[in-house]
Amino acid sequence: MMNTWVCVGSVDDIPRGEGRKVALGDLVVAVFHLDDGRFLAVDHHCPHRRGPLADGLLCGKTVVCPLHGWKVDLDSGNVHGEGAALRTFPAEVREGRIYLSTREVLLTR
Repeated sequence: MMNTWVCVGSVDDIPRGEGRKVALGDLVVAVFHLDDGRFLAVDHHCPHRRGPLADGLLCGKTVVCPLHGWKVDLDSGNVHGEGAALRTFPAEVREGRIYLSTREVLLTR
């Protein structure tokens, strides 16, 4: 299966230490700009009560859901201590633009 990359904006659109919500068709993804300069992306909705993860508090490579405090590891998608996980989406920067891989989206449809 072909790995397709989609541009979701400029690196300047997401300040370091913050996240933003982006739509890939009918899928909503939270993209985070880590303090170390990397970008990581996961499903936008927390598996607990669908909290908006892009609005959560970013601590290193963990985001804390703003509704009930569930902690999601952005590298793996695992929810700390809850036995749940979110899909992750490979992200890369090219010439100042953020790209997300849609391979995971294609595999789950």
